Amino acid sequence: MADITLLVSCEHCGYRDVSEQVKTHKRTCVGVRIVPANSLHHGDTDNADERVAMTNMTSAGGISPKEEALKNKAIAEQQEEEEDDPISQAVGEFGRWQLQLTFFLSLFNIPCTWHIFAPTFQQVSTDFWCARPPNLSELSVDVWKNMSHTIEFKDGKDSYNPCYIWDLDYTNPSTFGSNNDTRQCTQWEFNSSVFGETITGKWQLVCDRAQLANVAEMMFLAGVAVGGLVSGMVSDRFGRKRTLMGSLVLQICIAVIMAFSPWFELYLVLRCCLGFISVGVVFSGFVLCMELVGGKWRTISGVSYLFPVPLSYITIAGIAYFIRGWSQLQLAITLPSVLLFGLWWVLPESPRWLLALGRTDEVMVILQEAARVNNRELPPSLDKLLRQDAMRKESADQPTAGIMDLYRTPNMRKNSLILYIIWFSVYLVYYGLVLNLGNIGGDIYLNTVLSGVVEIPAIAISILFLIKMGRRWPLCLTLMGSGVACLLTLVIPPGEANLQWLTIMFAMVGKFSVSSSNAVMPVFTAELFPTVVRNLGVGSSNVPAGIALMLVPYLWNLSGMDERVPMGVLGVFGVVGGLSVLFLPETGDRPMASTLKEGEELPRSRRTSLVEKQRKKSGVGNCNGSFAA
Repeated sequence: MADITLLVSCEHCGYRDVSEQVKTHKRTCVGVRIVPANSLHHGDTDNADERVAMTNMTSAGGISPKEEALKNKAIAEQQEEEEDDPISQAVGEFGRWQLQLTFFLSLFNIPCTWHIFAPTFQQVSTDFWCARPPNLSELSVDVWKNMSHTIEFKDGKDSYNPCYIWDLDYTNPSTFGSNNDTRQCTQWEFNSSVFGETITGKWQLVCDRAQLANVAEMMFLAGVAVGGLVSGMVSDRFGRKRTLMGSLVLQICIAVIMAFSPWFELYLVLRCCLGFISVGVVFSGFVLCMELVGGKWRTISGVSYLFPVPLSYITIAGIAYFIRGWSQLQLAITLPSVLLFGLWWVLPESPRWLLALGRTDEVMVILQEAARVNNRELPPSLDKLLRQDAMRKESADQPTAGIMDLYRTPNMRKNSLILYIIWFSVYLVYYGLVLNLGNIGGDIYLNTVLSGVVEIPAIAISILFLIKMGRRWPLCLTLMGSGVACLLTLVIPPGEANLQWLTIMFAMVGKFSVSSSNAVMPVFTAELFPTVVRNLGVGSSNVPAGIALMLVPYLWNLSGMDERVPMGVLGVFGVVGGLSVLFLPETGDRPMASTLKEGEELPRSRRTSLVEKQRKKSGVGNCNGSFAA
């Protein structure tokens, strides 16, 4: 028998054996911390007996032994993984260094949000009429409309039809009133007193060309949908920092060229390229932000990364208010991005990406700077630990899973298909409200500001939801809440100007609710897919989201049936998407699954064992980083 000093003991259950045996035992016991056996006092043995009793009580509390064993194994593996993370151990999971970089990276959201939201002001509908002939250019607009335009009954009142005029020879006044035939206009004039020159006016996107305005926005959103799939591969190949800054350069160049585009066809192509590149900026910044922190701070930092988005809505409303004209506005939201180039000398490359490639010397340089800012001392053997970690990860590479693994087993297939419904619903409702603020009614500048104001607390509340309430119920309730808010607008009679404020209020409530859904959904999705198919799962979920994005510009065309139909569609999808969440398992109280088998066996209940609760109270597995002094 080995000497007593060589024995180690399981802190939870009191199991005692040689080190190798306890390491094997550790994988099936919750909250294990290996300690020398001769350091245990007599009182610790009593505590071990109590923990054994508590574990037995847990097994009898309604959780099956198979579920308990799976949960215990996953928790032990997560704790072992966190203990083996040399980067977090060296500089802390979150400190002043991570806080500064999270703030800087979040700034890249601002120009991207400006670009996706700019058409709200650049393509806004304004009053227009058939162009006056040269000999009548001095004639007032009202007189010209009265003598040339046909009358139609619309929205309960008579109005001029801007697409047709009487088929007369307007160079000969004697023919006025002698013909009842009409002809379609080929040129139009636009009221530029409020918004300046718009894209609609520059390329005559009215009447039979009106749908081309929707095509312009759809091209940007199609670029976003495709770019979301490609940018991840580019970032993995060339690194987060270089992908981020390279995408920023292309974004600025494309946006500036677009401001001087002489042809609508060129504008469409550039708009698609801009969407493709912009999502690369957001994606690379988000991944880099997540890879700089550890533990629960990944959830907090990932959601906090979205805070500049509502601020972007507020600021672009101010910019568009003072700078009228689509070309001038395009330059005004593009050129400030040049200031972000200064962050090249501030932002590091992702140390985790470098470590995965075995570039430990570069990792050491980054960690030395991080330790200095966080006021921490690096372990003396850190370089050796980094090399060992890189070698371990290289030797532990698993076979690559395929896309069909998402549908091969019943639960994985169910989770994937339900997530597609949820992603489609969230994107349709969120962007259906954001990109159609001009169609809801009221002042477009005020609506935009309100849209940003309500999203700020929604993001903040999402952090509390994720920490305190898990993922399933917050996502369900917020998404259903957005749908109900949209449906409540249906009871308001159309055309009632004195009730317009009520429609706007319900729309803002829906925006507040779905903004929280938009923050919770990516975290929930990443946790539902096991490690071996996580990237595939999240990437495949972006496909229905991309389809929703491309449908958003055409959503308000349904108002031709009834003004309330678009909001009704958003409401239905919000409710259906929210109810769909209830068919997914809760992930907030358990570690991420690593294998397809673990992902298949995720229970839907959020019941937590007494052992897990005790572990959480004792702080095992929690974030050990804090704001460094």
